[in-house]
This record gives sequence, C-alpha cells and structure tokens, in this order.
Amino acid sequence: MFRSQFDCKLDPKGRLVLPAKIKAAIPEANGTTLMLRMAEDRCLALYPMVEYKKLENKIKALSMHNPEQRLLQRAFFSSVVDVELDSTGRLLIPKVYLTYAGLEKDVIVVGNGGRIELWNQENHSQNNIEDPAEVSGLMEKYLI
Repeated sequence: MFRSQFDCKLDPKGRLVLPAKIKAAIPEANGTTLMLRMAEDRCLALYPMVEYKKLENKIKALSMHNPEQRLLQRAFFSSVVDVELDSTGRLLIPKVYLTYAGLEKDVIVVGNGGRIELWNQENHSQNNIEDPAEVSGLMEKYLI
C-alpha cells in the first residue's frame, strides 16, 4: 500500500529517485521492474508488477469485438512501458512520458493505494483536494 506525498527532483537525464518509504513499500517479490502508464489528469502512474497484473487482466478480458472496449485496450496498452529501478533506486522516465505529464525538474510523488502517481506542481494542485473539511465531506458522501 502506497501513501503520503513527497517532493522529489528529476536529474538532467530524466531519472527519478523514489523516496525511501515508497521504495520500501514495493513488494520485493516483483524485483526491480515497475510499470509506468500515462494516466488520467496528466499524471504518470507507476505500478508494482502485482498491481499492474490485476489491472492488465481486467483490460485483457474486454471484448475485441466491441469497438469501445477494443479502443480502450489499444489506448491502455500503448500507454504503458516497463521501467527498471537501478541499484540506487532510480528509474529512467522516457521523454514522451515526461512531456505528457509536464515533468521537468520538480516532481510530486504521491502514494495512492496500489499505485504511485508522479505529478508536476500545477497539475497536482488542479487535481487535488487540500482542505481536510472537503475530504471529510467526500468521505461522508461516498463511504458512510
């Protein structure tokens, strides 16, 4: 389970060092391969293999005979790439993914349950609730 938020930096080559708490939450059984996806709201979603496989199996189960489901499969699989953590805990983010998410130097790394999200500051501010009262209101609406 991934949680919390961290301010991180990309190096000039587009490599990101994952925060120690995030790295520690990655299941060791998965090795060093993570799956990176262009996700909603112009962020990048980073999945450990066990979480990615759950999502991948749902996408694969869709019908190729249904045009909308086929379109979803095509879009999903074309937006995913595997990335490797090196021995120092860095991952190289491909340039097209950096461009999609608007990542330059400062990156906000957010633990979001089964996945890790990578944001630029502006997109994160536009797609995040910072008022605890608003969060409580939504929890009451959807959880109670």
